[in-house]
Amino acid sequence: QAEQMLAQHRQWFGKYFERGHFLLLGPYSGKAAGVIVAQAESRDALQAILAEDVYYPDGAEYEVREFTANKIHPQIGDLSGR
Repeated sequence: QAEQMLAQHRQWFGKYFERGHFLLLGPYSGKAAGVIVAQAESRDALQAILAEDVYYPDGAEYEVREFTANKIHPQIGDLSGR
């Protein structure tokens, strides 16, 4: 069941990455948690997206912090896999 849940979790990531809601995502090194940089129409809309995660009913916690990106380095794409 754990492998099935992880597969569903990854599909959820992929769905919202493809739709442009998740902009950057990845795990912390050595941890079973990670970071998602997301965008949504509102905080409620983001909460609805997070509630679709297969781990959400099991108590997954998301700390949502709003911010404005004032500068974005043009080489941000080069960070993939680092």
